[in-house]
Amino acid sequence: MTDSELRADCGNCFGLCCVALAFTRSADFARDKAAGEPCGHLGADHRCGIHDRLRERGYAGCTVYDCLGAGQKVSRHTFAGQDWRQAADGGRAMFAVLPVVRQLHELLRHLAEVRALPAAAELDGAAAEAAAHIEALSLGSGDELLALDVAAERARVGDLLLAASALARAGFPRRRNHRGADLMGSRLRGADLRGADLRGALAIGADLRGADLRGADLLGTDLRGARLAGADLRGALFLTAPQLAAAAGDGATRLPAGLARPGHWT
Repeated sequence: MTDSELRADCGNCFGLCCVALAFTRSADFARDKAAGEPCGHLGADHRCGIHDRLRERGYAGCTVYDCLGAGQKVSRHTFAGQDWRQAADGGRAMFAVLPVVRQLHELLRHLAEVRALPAAAELDGAAAEAAAHIEALSLGSGDELLALDVAAERARVGDLLLAASALARAGFPRRRNHRGADLMGSRLRGADLRGADLRGALAIGADLRGADLRGADLLGTDLRGARLAGADLRGALFLTAPQLAAAAGDGATRLPAGLARPGHWT
Protein backbone atom coordinates (compact mmCIF):
# COMPACT_ATOMS: atom_id res chain seq x y z
CA MET A 1 0.00 0.00 0.00
CA THR A 2 1.12 3.55 -0.61
CA ASP A 3 1.71 6.02 2.21
CA SER A 4 -1.30 8.08 1.08
CA GLU A 5 -3.58 5.07 1.48
CA LEU A 6 -2.53 4.87 5.13
CA ARG A 7 -3.54 8.48 5.81
CA ALA A 8 -7.07 9.66 6.62
CA ASP A 9 -8.98 11.03 3.64
CA CYS A 10 -12.18 12.45 5.15
CA GLY A 11 -13.44 13.52 1.73
CA ASN A 12 -13.80 9.86 0.75
CA CYS A 13 -15.32 8.67 4.01
CA PHE A 14 -18.86 8.81 5.35
CA GLY A 15 -17.81 10.36 8.67
CA LEU A 16 -17.54 6.92 10.25
CA CYS A 17 -15.38 7.97 13.20
CA CYS A 18 -17.94 10.68 14.03
CA VAL A 19 -20.60 8.00 14.49
CA ALA A 20 -18.95 4.68 15.30
CA LEU A 21 -16.86 5.78 18.27
CA ALA A 22 -18.09 6.55 21.77
CA PHE A 23 -16.75 9.30 23.99
CA THR A 24 -17.34 10.53 27.52
CA ARG A 25 -17.62 14.10 28.73
CA SER A 26 -14.19 15.04 30.02
CA ALA A 27 -11.28 17.36 29.35
CA ASP A 28 -11.15 15.78 25.88
CA PHE A 29 -14.83 15.93 24.98
CA ALA A 30 -17.52 18.50 25.73
CA ARG A 31 -20.29 15.92 26.01
CA ASP A 32 -21.11 12.21 26.11
CA LYS A 33 -21.75 10.28 22.91
CA ALA A 34 -22.68 6.62 22.61
CA ALA A 35 -21.17 4.34 19.98
CA GLY A 36 -23.34 4.41 16.86
CA GLU A 37 -24.78 7.83 17.71
CA PRO A 38 -23.88 10.57 15.20
CA CYS A 39 -21.99 13.47 16.72
CA GLY A 40 -24.16 16.58 16.86
CA HIS A 41 -21.57 18.46 14.79
CA LEU A 42 -21.68 15.97 11.89
CA GLY A 43 -23.30 17.53 8.84
CA ALA A 44 -25.40 15.97 6.10
CA ASP A 45 -22.28 16.04 3.91
CA HIS A 46 -20.47 13.80 6.42
CA ARG A 47 -18.17 16.67 7.40
CA CYS A 48 -17.46 18.06 10.86
CA GLY A 49 -19.03 21.48 11.34
CA ILE A 50 -16.37 22.60 13.83
CA HIS A 51 -13.31 20.86 12.38
CA ASP A 52 -11.22 24.04 12.48
CA ARG A 53 -12.31 24.83 16.07
CA LEU A 54 -12.30 21.42 17.75
CA ARG A 55 -9.94 22.28 20.58
CA GLU A 56 -11.56 25.61 21.45
CA ARG A 57 -15.00 23.94 21.43
CA GLY A 58 -13.89 21.22 23.86
CA TYR A 59 -13.21 18.35 21.47
CA ALA A 60 -9.45 17.96 21.80
CA GLY A 61 -9.97 14.18 21.77
CA CYS A 62 -11.04 14.34 18.14
CA THR A 63 -7.79 16.00 17.14
CA VAL A 64 -5.70 13.07 18.37
CA TYR A 65 -7.68 10.39 16.52
CA ASP A 66 -6.38 9.12 13.18
CA CYS A 67 -8.10 6.31 11.32
CA LEU A 68 -4.91 5.76 9.28
CA GLY A 69 -6.94 5.49 6.11
CA ALA A 70 -9.37 2.89 7.46
CA GLY A 71 -12.35 5.21 7.09
CA GLN A 72 -12.13 5.59 3.34
CA LYS A 73 -11.32 1.89 2.84
CA VAL A 74 -14.39 0.78 4.80
CA SER A 75 -16.56 3.39 3.08
CA ARG A 76 -15.39 2.91 -0.49
CA HIS A 77 -14.05 -0.63 -0.67
CA THR A 78 -15.41 -2.91 2.06
CA PHE A 79 -18.96 -1.60 1.66
CA ALA A 80 -18.61 -0.41 -1.94
CA GLY A 81 -19.60 3.19 -1.34
CA GLN A 82 -22.73 2.43 0.66
CA ASP A 83 -23.73 5.36 2.89
CA TRP A 84 -24.34 4.11 6.43
CA ARG A 85 -27.45 6.30 6.60
CA GLN A 86 -29.09 4.19 3.90
CA ALA A 87 -27.84 0.82 5.15
CA ALA A 88 -30.51 -1.64 6.32
CA ASP A 89 -28.72 -2.11 9.66
CA GLY A 90 -28.18 1.61 10.17
CA GLY A 91 -24.47 1.18 9.52
CA ARG A 92 -23.74 -1.13 12.46
CA ALA A 93 -21.63 -3.48 10.32
CA MET A 94 -19.55 -0.57 9.00
CA PHE A 95 -19.02 0.79 12.48
CA ALA A 96 -17.87 -2.62 13.74
CA VAL A 97 -15.44 -3.12 10.85
CA LEU A 98 -13.81 0.33 11.19
CA PRO A 99 -11.63 -0.45 14.25
CA VAL A 100 -10.58 -3.79 12.75
CA VAL A 101 -9.30 -2.19 9.55
CA ARG A 102 -7.69 0.61 11.53
CA GLN A 103 -5.66 -1.90 13.51
CA LEU A 104 -4.56 -3.61 10.30
CA HIS A 105 -3.53 -0.27 8.81
CA GLU A 106 -1.55 0.52 11.95
CA LEU A 107 0.36 -2.73 11.48
CA LEU A 108 1.01 -1.81 7.85
CA ARG A 109 2.42 1.56 8.91
CA HIS A 110 4.80 -0.11 11.36
CA LEU A 111 5.88 -2.74 8.82
CA ALA A 112 6.66 -0.01 6.30
CA GLU A 113 8.86 1.59 8.95
CA VAL A 114 10.70 -1.68 9.50
CA ARG A 115 11.42 -1.93 5.77
CA ALA A 116 12.88 1.60 5.83
CA LEU A 117 15.31 0.85 8.68
CA PRO A 118 18.84 0.28 7.33
CA ALA A 119 19.81 -1.52 10.54
CA ALA A 120 16.96 -4.01 10.05
CA ALA A 121 17.70 -4.80 6.38
CA GLU A 122 17.93 -8.51 7.18
CA LEU A 123 14.22 -8.44 8.09
CA ASP A 124 13.09 -6.82 4.84
CA GLY A 125 11.85 -10.05 3.28
CA ALA A 126 9.90 -11.08 6.35
CA ALA A 127 8.43 -7.58 6.69
CA ALA A 128 7.39 -7.53 3.03
CA GLU A 129 5.71 -10.92 3.39
CA ALA A 130 3.91 -9.85 6.56
CA ALA A 131 2.76 -6.60 4.93
CA ALA A 132 1.34 -8.45 1.92
CA HIS A 133 -0.56 -10.76 4.26
CA ILE A 134 -1.99 -7.93 6.37
CA GLU A 135 -2.95 -5.91 3.29
CA ALA A 136 -4.82 -8.91 1.87
CA LEU A 137 -6.71 -9.27 5.15
CA SER A 138 -7.65 -5.57 5.10
CA LEU A 139 -9.29 -6.07 1.69
CA GLY A 140 -11.60 -8.80 2.95
CA SER A 141 -15.38 -8.63 3.14
CA GLY A 142 -17.19 -7.23 6.14
CA ASP A 143 -17.95 -10.72 7.46
CA GLU A 144 -14.34 -11.83 6.98
CA LEU A 145 -13.02 -8.82 8.83
CA LEU A 146 -15.41 -9.26 11.74
CA ALA A 147 -14.36 -12.91 12.07
CA LEU A 148 -10.66 -12.04 12.02
CA ASP A 149 -8.50 -12.77 15.07
CA VAL A 150 -6.82 -9.35 15.15
CA ALA A 151 -4.97 -10.10 18.38
CA ALA A 152 -3.23 -13.06 16.74
CA GLU A 153 -2.20 -10.95 13.76
CA ARG A 154 -0.88 -8.22 16.04
CA ALA A 155 1.14 -10.79 17.99
CA ARG A 156 2.78 -12.17 14.85
CA VAL A 157 3.68 -8.72 13.55
CA GLY A 158 4.71 -7.70 17.06
CA ASP A 159 7.47 -10.31 17.11
CA LEU A 160 8.86 -8.85 13.89
CA LEU A 161 8.67 -5.29 15.22
CA LEU A 162 10.48 -6.37 18.37
CA ALA A 163 13.30 -7.92 16.34
CA ALA A 164 13.58 -4.79 14.19
CA SER A 165 13.66 -2.60 17.29
CA ALA A 166 16.51 -4.61 18.81
CA LEU A 167 18.56 -4.31 15.63
CA ALA A 168 17.90 -0.58 15.25
CA ARG A 169 18.76 0.22 18.87
CA ALA A 170 21.82 -2.01 19.14
CA GLY A 171 24.18 0.84 18.30
CA PHE A 172 23.08 3.07 21.18
CA PRO A 173 25.04 2.97 24.46
CA ARG A 174 23.32 2.56 27.82
CA ARG A 175 19.92 1.66 26.44
CA ARG A 176 17.42 2.12 29.26
CA ASN A 177 14.61 -0.39 29.65
CA HIS A 178 11.35 1.32 30.61
CA ARG A 179 9.02 -1.07 28.80
CA GLY A 180 5.55 -0.83 30.32
CA ALA A 181 6.87 1.42 33.09
CA ASP A 182 4.73 3.89 35.00
CA LEU A 183 6.38 7.21 34.16
CA MET A 184 3.34 9.38 34.78
CA GLY A 185 4.47 12.86 35.73
CA SER A 186 8.12 11.78 35.80
CA ARG A 187 10.81 14.43 35.76
CA LEU A 188 12.91 13.41 32.76
CA ARG A 189 13.92 16.84 31.56
CA GLY A 190 17.13 16.58 29.54
CA ALA A 191 17.33 12.81 30.10
CA ASP A 192 19.50 10.66 27.86
CA LEU A 193 16.95 8.18 26.49
CA ARG A 194 18.73 7.34 23.27
CA GLY A 195 17.74 3.86 22.11
CA ALA A 196 15.58 3.35 25.21
CA ASP A 197 12.79 0.78 25.25
CA LEU A 198 9.66 2.74 26.19
CA ARG A 199 7.14 0.35 24.67
CA GLY A 200 3.79 0.62 26.37
CA ALA A 201 5.13 2.99 29.01
CA LEU A 202 2.71 5.40 30.70
CA ALA A 203 4.37 8.77 30.20
CA ILE A 204 1.23 10.82 30.80
CA GLY A 205 2.22 14.32 31.87
CA ALA A 206 5.92 13.41 31.96
CA ASP A 207 8.42 16.25 31.70
CA LEU A 208 10.53 15.27 28.69
CA ARG A 209 11.62 18.76 27.76
CA GLY A 210 15.00 18.66 26.06
CA ALA A 211 15.20 14.88 26.43
CA ASP A 212 17.23 12.92 23.88
CA LEU A 213 14.88 10.25 22.53
CA ARG A 214 16.76 9.49 19.34
CA GLY A 215 16.21 5.87 18.34
CA ALA A 216 13.92 5.17 21.30
CA ASP A 217 11.19 2.56 20.80
CA LEU A 218 7.90 4.38 21.45
CA LEU A 219 5.47 1.70 20.32
CA GLY A 220 2.27 2.25 22.30
CA THR A 221 3.86 4.79 24.67
CA ASP A 222 1.13 6.95 26.23
CA LEU A 223 2.34 10.52 25.72
CA ARG A 224 -0.86 12.34 26.69
CA GLY A 225 0.11 15.69 28.14
CA ALA A 226 3.81 14.83 28.02
CA ARG A 227 5.99 17.92 27.63
CA LEU A 228 8.23 17.49 24.59
CA ALA A 229 9.46 21.06 24.11
CA GLY A 230 12.97 20.92 22.72
CA ALA A 231 13.06 17.10 22.82
CA ASP A 232 14.91 15.21 20.08
CA LEU A 233 12.75 12.45 18.61
CA ARG A 234 14.71 11.92 15.42
CA GLY A 235 14.80 8.25 14.51
CA ALA A 236 12.33 7.32 17.25
CA LEU A 237 10.74 3.98 16.40
CA PHE A 238 7.03 3.36 15.80
CA LEU A 239 5.95 6.84 16.90
CA THR A 240 2.58 7.89 15.44
CA ALA A 241 0.86 11.19 14.69
CA PRO A 242 -1.84 10.63 17.36
CA GLN A 243 0.85 10.17 20.00
CA LEU A 244 2.40 13.49 19.02
CA ALA A 245 -0.97 15.24 18.90
CA ALA A 246 -1.68 14.12 22.46
CA ALA A 247 1.60 15.59 23.72
CA ALA A 248 2.79 19.19 24.04
CA GLY A 249 5.81 20.14 21.97
CA ASP A 250 7.11 23.32 20.39
CA GLY A 251 9.04 24.64 17.42
CA ALA A 252 12.29 23.28 18.84
CA THR A 253 11.03 19.69 19.10
CA ARG A 254 12.83 17.59 16.51
CA LEU A 255 10.68 14.91 14.88
CA PRO A 256 11.27 11.71 12.91
CA ALA A 257 11.09 11.98 9.12
CA GLY A 258 7.54 11.67 7.82
CA LEU A 259 5.79 13.05 10.90
CA ALA A 260 4.41 16.59 10.84
CA ARG A 261 4.38 18.98 13.77
CA PRO A 262 0.84 19.14 15.26
CA GLY A 263 -0.89 22.42 14.48
CA HIS A 264 -1.67 23.21 18.14
CA TRP A 265 1.97 23.05 19.25
CA THR A 266 3.42 26.46 20.04
